[in-house]
Parts: sequence; structure tokens; C-alpha cells
Amino acid sequence: MNSDSNTVNSLADIVRKLQSAAITEIGGKPMMQDAKGRYVPVGLVKPVDKLQDELVRKMIAFAGDLSDQIGRFKGHCFDDLGSFQALIAQEYEASVGGAKGNVSLTSFDGTMKVQFQVADLLDFGPELQAAKALVDECLNEWTEGSRDEVQALVSRAFNVDKEGKINRAELYMLLRVEIDDDRWQRAMAAIHDSIRVIGSKIYIRFYRRETPQAPWRAVTIDLAAA
Repeated sequence: MNSDSNTVNSLADIVRKLQSAAITEIGGKPMMQDAKGRYVPVGLVKPVDKLQDELVRKMIAFAGDLSDQIGRFKGHCFDDLGSFQALIAQEYEASVGGAKGNVSLTSFDGTMKVQFQVADLLDFGPELQAAKALVDECLNEWTEGSRDEVQALVSRAFNVDKEGKINRAELYMLLRVEIDDDRWQRAMAAIHDSIRVIGSKIYIRFYRRETPQAPWRAVTIDLAAA
């Protein structure tokens, strides 16, 4: 039996275990626990609810196994890259990758590419509050003559998103607005000074194309992008 069949069988076993775990014997009667923690006799659970429960458990079983596979695959990719970089350093006394750790590897025929990209994780310091005060001062003075789009951009830039974080994209757009006012210039300088690099995250992206002249097409692993 091949590995794919073994995987399917193991997942089927997991699904059966999850389904059986949903049923508890109480006083010799099979029960299912609802979202409020109450035990309901299986016979009183609507067929559609039982079917939905089985469907969700099956999907979660597959998703969990796939998540584990992706985690192992990502680890293997980093290990392979590290081995390759060590080999290049040993054989040629050279390094692979840019100053920030970005690496791009391409197949010999030019049709496949793997990119390791390092993205800085940013946060904003207390200087941002000083910038906001200066910008507000400018807007209050320019209320009658200021452009509506600038006011809207400022409002979006300093508002927090659903996670309670500053909208970085809007803030960077604000930095590109050139206004010849000392207070505005000091506000933009304060925004620059407020940016803190608190860490980094490495992304792996995969690309392929039919011929070396064709455009690159991303190999998607993200369900939302598939």
C-alpha cells in the first residue's frame, strides 16, 4: 500500500475517533454534548445536526493533518536552504542571499523559483502621539482651505484597525504627502522616528512558469488564495 493510501486510512481512523468522541455513554445511553455543555440523547439530535457535526469533524481532521504537513515542509525548506548556504560558504567562500537575508533560488532551466523573504515586524513608539498632535494643529488651522482627501487620509492613518494597531499602509501614504509647513515637516519626522523594528518574519514563496520567457505564476498554498 502506498503512502497516500496510508494517509487516507489514518485520516479515516482519526475521523472515526473524533466522531466516536462526540458520543458519550451516560447511564448506558449514547449522548452528545451541545454548545452549552448539556448532554442530549443521540436520538433527540436532529439528523441535520448530526450530519453537520460529522462534516465539521472530518474537515478538521484533514485540516489538522495538512497543517502538520505544511509545518514539517516549511521546516525542511529552511533546513535545505541552510545546508545549501553552508555548502556554498565552504566551497566558494561566498554567501547566498542579500544583506537582510532575502534569498532567491532558481532551477537550472529557469522555470521554477523559490524565494525566502525577510519582512520586518514594526511597531510605533510614543513619537507617534506627538506627530498626531502636530497634524491636528495643522488641520485645525487649515480646516477651511484644506483638501478633503488629505483630511480623510490623516483620519485613516491614525485610526487603529480591528486588532488595535495603527494602519501602517495609510501612515506610509501620509508620509508621501508633501506640505511646506514646519509643523507638518516635524510631524512627518516624528512618524519616522516612531517606527521600531521589533522582529522579523520569513516568508517562503514558490513560483513556476512554462518557459523561461513566460511570466512567473505563484504556487499557492494558502486556502484563501487558492
